[in-house]
Amino acid sequence: MAAERIILGIDPGTTIMGFGVIEVNNKSMKFIQLNELMLKKYDDHYTKLKMIFDRTIHLIDTYHPDEIAIEAPFFGKNVQSMLKLGRAQGVAMAAGLSRQIPITEYLPKKIKMAITGNGNASKEQVAKMLQNMLGIKELPKNLDSTDGLAAAVCHFYNSGKPDLGKSYSGWDAFIKQNEKRVKK
Repeated sequence: MAAERIILGIDPGTTIMGFGVIEVNNKSMKFIQLNELMLKKYDDHYTKLKMIFDRTIHLIDTYHPDEIAIEAPFFGKNVQSMLKLGRAQGVAMAAGLSRQIPITEYLPKKIKMAITGNGNASKEQVAKMLQNMLGIKELPKNLDSTDGLAAAVCHFYNSGKPDLGKSYSGWDAFIKQNEKRVKK
């Protein structure tokens, strides 16, 4: 893991794509940018996808990120919405991959947990925490950009940490799932 690196965080969407950029120097981070791409004015879904791809390439060319963190779409009941969000995410990922930038995907709950300590935190709580952490003077009206920034910060906090894949509710649960590791 490089001591100095740039992380681009993306919250993909077909109405608004939010993004944030941080610079990491060893164990500290510095706010660089947060903004959003407004896609409401485009009726054609394919035009929206092209705009997402083009903006992601522009961000890569402008900030030269070493890594991209992207928010995974949450699983809702509307299949068409999920399909559109998945396409938006895929297009943003393809832009990063076309420039050989490593991409890490995070579930919304994991991002919220990393920022606030609560996986069920509201967008407003995440935005306020980021504002305090990074010294952001004014929050945007739409919080999609802070969601993108939150993905970047989540990635910073999770960099270098192994994903253990298991969680335990206490010592009893740990012992029960790891009987071979416990000496009696």
